[in-house]
Amino acid sequence: MIDIFTYPFMIKAFAVAFMISLCAPCIGLPIVLKRFSAIGDATSHSALGGIAFGLLIGINPIVGAVVFSIVAVLTIEKLRKSFGAYQEIATVVIMSAGIGLTAVLSAFIKNGSANINSFMFGSIVAISDFELWLSLVLTSLVLILTLLLYKENFAIAFDEESAGLCGIPVRAINFVMMLLTAIVVSVASRIVGALMISSLLVIPVATSMLISKSYKQTLILSIVISEFITLLGLYISFYMNLRPGGTIVLLGVIVLIITSIFKKR
Repeated sequence: MIDIFTYPFMIKAFAVAFMISLCAPCIGLPIVLKRFSAIGDATSHSALGGIAFGLLIGINPIVGAVVFSIVAVLTIEKLRKSFGAYQEIATVVIMSAGIGLTAVLSAFIKNGSANINSFMFGSIVAISDFELWLSLVLTSLVLILTLLLYKENFAIAFDEESAGLCGIPVRAINFVMMLLTAIVVSVASRIVGALMISSLLVIPVATSMLISKSYKQTLILSIVISEFITLLGLYISFYMNLRPGGTIVLLGVIVLIITSIFKKR
């Protein structure tokens, strides 16, 4: 069943899926280790607001998603400092704002529900050349920064205070990672779905953490798992006429459960 690759839109879909699956664990691992997994949900809901805004004013929805997501993560970072010990409140506030904004704006869009749904749950037939090149640029940027900041992210993920005392610019690196999270979530909304991408940030990393014994091993294995569930999920969704985002996430959960069972045994 290789006739799937005779369709140009599927070649684009697999190319973007491969690149997004490469980016997601690189961003997801530091987020998970810092116990800040919920930022993916907050950013994805803000991205939906940006998508609705883009559709409303007639610009590329991904551009709108990127702008809104960046504003969201910057606001979260600001609110986290304000709430002190209750930093998770910031994430919930921004998530709620994103949901509310999407609901309000979608009412003014022609065929708003259909258009928004394709971004909420992913669409493999609507990927443009612009989104393909944007994914390529994003993937290159994420990989370069992951390599350049590998030691710094390792130190920050386990102990921010000690990392700061060692001279690592913790705030600057956290800021960069937050921006990358926003951009990855926005770009991935087309194929994986804005409501699903947070799962792709976390599930492969969580699965890898069950069986890996080091930071490096966890990162490499989470990328392998991410690629496996995304590409296989895309393949299955094509032949079974399913939503790609939902298929990918459910496949990831199945792999996580199976891994957990075998680990206990």
